[in-house]
Amino acid sequence: MIFLSDYDMLLTEQLVQGVDVWLNTPRRPWEACGTSGMKVLVNGGLNLSELDGWWAEAYAPEVGWALGDGQEHDDESAWDATEATALYDLLENNVIPEFYTRDDKGVPTAWVARIRESMARLTPQFSSNRAVREYTEQHYLPAASAYRERTADKGKIGVNIVNWRHALDQEWAALRFGEVTIKTEGKQHLFEVKVYFPELDPSMVQVQLYAEPQDNGESEVHVMEPAGATGTGNSQLYRVAIPALRPAEHYTPRIVPCFDGVAVPLEAWQILWYSL
Repeated sequence: MIFLSDYDMLLTEQLVQGVDVWLNTPRRPWEACGTSGMKVLVNGGLNLSELDGWWAEAYAPEVGWALGDGQEHDDESAWDATEATALYDLLENNVIPEFYTRDDKGVPTAWVARIRESMARLTPQFSSNRAVREYTEQHYLPAASAYRERTADKGKIGVNIVNWRHALDQEWAALRFGEVTIKTEGKQHLFEVKVYFPELDPSMVQVQLYAEPQDNGESEVHVMEPAGATGTGNSQLYRVAIPALRPAEHYTPRIVPCFDGVAVPLEAWQILWYSL
């Protein structure tokens, strides 16, 4: 073991150029990101790390080695012992034999093949070039365009957004759900929701049907379309038909602010959930 004091970018530069295996063993989920392991890639180093941070996304058997099962564990001391055994097993039976198994020219062919696969597959993805390009294309340029739109014509759109937000603040508390009906016909769930509006214009909000993620997937959000006034007070009926791939009770109606070009909930935080 070697303790490196005053670890900084200059020391990192020397270290990543000379390392063969970058070993990283945080307790999941305490790995912040893993940029040290990313820097090793372009220097031909291989990663042996916990399935946390970037390595949970980047790992494949062809590019390195992984510790853990990608889950959090309550009994940390017992899991530490399990992973320690797994680490020694990996080093003894996989990493070290592959490094020292060489051809007649002294080249560790399997090791070099793994390096090439790691560099070819991971370096373009986990790089500052890719990150800055995506930030620019997906965030900075759209933000600049949105700013120009909001400030055009003496800020007309910006004024409309401010007025919309003031109306939400004043009338949101009076917004409420009415009756909710659910029918399952064949392979579809049909949801109908009645919404009572105060003085708020229905076009200022969006009625949605929401379901939590399952099987490590993404949450489901279905926009409910207006089906006309109900004739009871200032109310509107909304409906949506969705595939019956999950039980109907997994879904909950909700109301969120809606204005073209406005980031919700970043710029308008309100949300109203249906509850029995």
